[in-house]
Amino acid sequence: MNTNTSVKILKEKKDAILELWVAKQKAEDSYFNADDQKEDSSDFATAFLEALNDANIEDPNSRGFDKVHEVLIGISVSRAKRGFSPRETANYLFSFKESLLEVLANEINDSASLYAESLKVSRIIDNMAILTFEGYIKGREDVIARQTDEITEISTPVIRVWEGVVALPIIGTLDSARTQVVMENLLQQIVETGSTIAILDISGVPAVDSLVAQHLIKTVSATRLLGAECIISGIRPEIAQIVVHLGIDLSNIITKSTLASALQTAFNMLRLEVNKKKVTYINS
Repeated sequence: MNTNTSVKILKEKKDAILELWVAKQKAEDSYFNADDQKEDSSDFATAFLEALNDANIEDPNSRGFDKVHEVLIGISVSRAKRGFSPRETANYLFSFKESLLEVLANEINDSASLYAESLKVSRIIDNMAILTFEGYIKGREDVIARQTDEITEISTPVIRVWEGVVALPIIGTLDSARTQVVMENLLQQIVETGSTIAILDISGVPAVDSLVAQHLIKTVSATRLLGAECIISGIRPEIAQIVVHLGIDLSNIITKSTLASALQTAFNMLRLEVNKKKVTYINS
């Protein structure tokens, strides 16, 4: 038995290998999607068997498998985004190895030759298994990054509360990246609505340190460059104490303890007066 015969067997038995592999996936995965997973499996099996030759079957790290690695990482990333766990993706590849070994076992009668050839194939696939974890990490990082962007966008809504007045309630920690989103959303709304007053409500910010204060000051400065005045509301007693303790100068910024107070100040600046109107209900 020689290597050439082993490679030839696997290449000639491509259809049988793919059929075995898909059957194993169905048996292991109750949520098996025949169309998507069979297409991925076919792409990988084709790339692998086309790349396999007499030279690289002896070398799991051969550059001849580069294209196979690319296909495998792409599949791993896709599976990670679809919710598959690292274990499930690794088992996906190991079931391919089992299919290869079963085909070799059916075609090679000599036990010594079968062991030697099976060991070569196992080394190649086991080496590739590491790539499934790298692909999984990349896929999950992409998902987390997208979700972070979406959450940041949702958590920084700019509300038009009155003609010429917009408000932006900030909930959670205010870091550099989020400050940029806050400024962009706020400035865009000021331009689109033609507002002259913007209220930043920090009632939902758990703590204010020197870094958060600097972010707020930058936002106020950017707002003023557009000709709008900025009011910061939600200054709780504990936040006021921290600001004083840190020596942060907010003296040139209008600050209020509540959003209602900030809104009243905005009305005064716009020379608006809100009066209660007595409504008489007539019973029919």
